[in-house]
Amino acid sequence: MGPLTQLLLAGLLLLSSALCARAAAISHGGVSSMMSGCNVKGVANFSTFLLDRPSGMLYLGARDAIVAVNTANLSNCLKIEWSVPEDRRKSCVAKGKTEVDCNNYIRLLEFLGDGRIYACGTYAFDPQCAFVNISTFSLETSEDNSVRMETGKGKCPFEPSQHYTAVMAGGILYTAATSNFLGTLFDISRATGIEQERIRTERSINWLSDPEFVSSAFIQEDEKNNPTGEDDKIYFFFTEVAKEYDFYTKVKVPRVARVCKSDIGGMKTLQRRWTTFLKAQLVCEDRASGQRFNVLTDVFTKQHQQGDPSTTHFYGIFTSQWEREEMSAVCVYSLEEISKAMDGPFKELKKSCENWMNPEQVPLPRPGKCLNNALKAEGFESSLKLPDKVLTFMRDHPLMENSVVSVPLLIRSGVTYTKLAVTLTTVSNGNTRQNATVLHLGTDRGELHRVAVVGQNATLLQELTMFPATEPVNNILLNKGEVIVGSPKSLKKLLAEGCSVYTTCEECARARTLGCVWRQKEGACDLAVTEPGEGMEPEDSTSQCGSGEDQCSPATTELRVVEGLRVLLSCVQVAPRPCHWQYPPQRHARRHHSHLEVLVTPESLGTYFCVCEEAGRNQPPCRRAAYHLTLEEPVTGSNTGQMGSRQFVVGYLLIFFLGFLFACCLIYVIRWRRTKRGGGHSSSISEKGRDLLPSSDTPQSPSSASLLSEAVPFTEKRNGTLNGHGGHGGHMGGHNCTHIYANSSGLKLQESEELDGRERAGPEGEEEGLGEGLSEMGDGLGGIEEELAKLQVLRGAPLAQCEESSI
Repeated sequence: MGPLTQLLLAGLLLLSSALCARAAAISHGGVSSMMSGCNVKGVANFSTFLLDRPSGMLYLGARDAIVAVNTANLSNCLKIEWSVPEDRRKSCVAKGKTEVDCNNYIRLLEFLGDGRIYACGTYAFDPQCAFVNISTFSLETSEDNSVRMETGKGKCPFEPSQHYTAVMAGGILYTAATSNFLGTLFDISRATGIEQERIRTERSINWLSDPEFVSSAFIQEDEKNNPTGEDDKIYFFFTEVAKEYDFYTKVKVPRVARVCKSDIGGMKTLQRRWTTFLKAQLVCEDRASGQRFNVLTDVFTKQHQQGDPSTTHFYGIFTSQWEREEMSAVCVYSLEEISKAMDGPFKELKKSCENWMNPEQVPLPRPGKCLNNALKAEGFESSLKLPDKVLTFMRDHPLMENSVVSVPLLIRSGVTYTKLAVTLTTVSNGNTRQNATVLHLGTDRGELHRVAVVGQNATLLQELTMFPATEPVNNILLNKGEVIVGSPKSLKKLLAEGCSVYTTCEECARARTLGCVWRQKEGACDLAVTEPGEGMEPEDSTSQCGSGEDQCSPATTELRVVEGLRVLLSCVQVAPRPCHWQYPPQRHARRHHSHLEVLVTPESLGTYFCVCEEAGRNQPPCRRAAYHLTLEEPVTGSNTGQMGSRQFVVGYLLIFFLGFLFACCLIYVIRWRRTKRGGGHSSSISEKGRDLLPSSDTPQSPSSASLLSEAVPFTEKRNGTLNGHGGHGGHMGGHNCTHIYANSSGLKLQESEELDGRERAGPEGEEEGLGEGLSEMGDGLGGIEEELAKLQVLRGAPLAQCEESSI
């Protein structure tokens, strides 16, 4: 290999190493550090959480495994494998199911109270249940060392993604699940206990109409404060298709159903069926706009006074069946309001005219009523002794006339909430004390939102990114001042309450209704002092964090953009009320939470305003952001910010091409001089040597537009200014990455003039030496051409591969 070849290869290696280093820097530039969590190799699809509060152990149901995690140290994990045999897996696939679904997804984990956990899994569409020994953390086995299992039908769903809920009440399991392979039959049942007392709902659309089960709760009466001897109750929350509305399409409605713990069915009518099953509609409606949220997503049960079951409240997440845009609301219902609806009139369908109306006469004792001291005194010690007319009425009238109505605590557009947890606190406001509620809300994009509700005002405190956007939050647990957040792949924890959780001045200012103030000297959020004169007024708490300008009159940000770009216009939604965008009518835009993604076209240029409603009832809307989009050529002198990340690539290419052309010209001059001095050519020059003279076909200039891809990728930064722009107009910064291509024509050396092939006069030795020298030179440069052809940079391939970040 000659010196020229070595020089050229060294230059190419240097160029390629620089490009690889730059590509690595681009690919890792947007990665942010995450909190450490539990990583169990080969385990995914975490779905079921069970927390043992005294020991602090958290048990997770996953795919083909049960995991135990110490909440004090999330990196300390144990695992039990519980997979499906290969023959059952193949049989499941043969029935038309996918290989992914034909695994064992653990959907139920419940304590039995005797040192064991009752675990149930889908087991390749053949639900099975097993017993976990807590002390040894192992599955119980039979005499042949196989896992001791029993059928899980009616206790666990068949399919991993089916809606399902279960609760343990006094060592007996109550479930709401599908009960057949096709997923067309639904039951709310007592799934364990004495065989004769395992009862379920009636197979009637009046009882359950294509339900999507959400949550369940066991409300146990206080033994010391229960003068009427009321029975314990189990509540189920779900969404079903309404039969009381006659519309052109299926209307979904949220429901709450109640059964009594001592119910064991009827003697003749409703044998092995519930005699106390009643259900009522939940209404979550914004009275100001008349908007109703009719799809229930999650429910969190909370006692407002510890030890008093009558103070139980149910917090629910709702979405709308009719809204195209993402929107979520949170409503709360008290146990007292639900009990009042259950004790009210029944809804009845007159089949003659198919109109719902109130029944005229209700038999005694009242249908659906739980046993108490008064009924026992009348001789009804058991549901088996109820008259047939009562049971018949109960069978035909499961739905109540009155609904349980609530006004949303908050409404947020552009957000889909998936899970909810609630903490209660008391704050002082002068001489009075107020109850405050903090909502911990998980989203379908791996975020955790904290909202403070004090009186009628709700304030968004924090928006924390917990997981990647592809991992929705599917579990939130509160334990000893901490909140544990789970996704199908990860587990994280952080502090649940206290002013110290708000790490910025803005977050602390929003939490002032919880009694938090920002200490400027310490740079931390702390509880406000109660001594007069030492506290900080809310106005002072807000103004010390800002730049002094009116927060509802932001300056318009000028953005000079290129046609075809996708730009994310950021809008920070402080209050949990909806935000709206005002934009040109011909825009091409899409909402992402409160942000707006705009596809730049000539019609979409103009001014964009983000206007948010404030938390107060009479507060005027506040303008949170303003942008003005103007068109600019993709490559100009003022666009140095966009070109700055690519200049080094263009420089390397320019130096390489100029060096290569110089070497070719030098070779041509040497050969021309030797040919002129020798007086002719040797006929022995090969065809390879004839193709080594330079050609006028030169590559395009590196500054040509064809050398640079005009596509500027779109990146995202949440809770801040314009993503990829740094919040300033005029250039595109951030993690910008652009493909750079070489000239598609490549490089090729051709002869500039025809050779006549005639031998010239000259000494034989000189002629032979010249021919041999040119042949060697031709072989060397031919090798260079072959080596250069192998490089993608000369074949039009991208030098630095980088993907656009997802939104």
